Amino acid sequence: MDLYQQLIIDHSKRPHRMGLRDPFDAEVHHVNPTCGDEITLRVDVDGDVVRDLSYDSLGCSISVASASMLAELLTGEDVGHARTVYAAIRHMLTSKGGDPGDEDVIGDAVALSGVARYPARVKCALLSWMALADAMAQSGIDLTEETHV
Repeated sequence: MDLYQQLIIDHSKRPHRMGLRDPFDAEVHHVNPTCGDEITLRVDVDGDVVRDLSYDSLGCSISVASASMLAELLTGEDVGHARTVYAAIRHMLTSKGGDPGDEDVIGDAVALSGVARYPARVKCALLSWMALADAMAQSGIDLTEETHV
């Protein structure tokens, strides 16, 4: 699987839902000190629904594509779904290639599975997801909680 698959290239050239929007409940700014990738991410949560995820991302194609995929996957979804997707993405990206990802759960982000074999690039792909967890925590929601079905 090629690291720069077409989906990654498409999301990095034409990021979905990019641009900071109001209203928002929390805003965070994360930087990957290894390479200089940056993201400012805002979440707007209404009860149990992630009403909006907006961001401004500056960095490599993997970092920008991952943020685009995150916003596309979770905007308008409930918090339980956000937890499931967050856990699946983290597991896939930290699996060193052992977890190919489940397209039914993580959609286009399955294209990032190849990144797991490149330790230096895992942080690029995880940057927006770490920012999401931080912003959600500031909104009073722990994405790392286990979901009980």
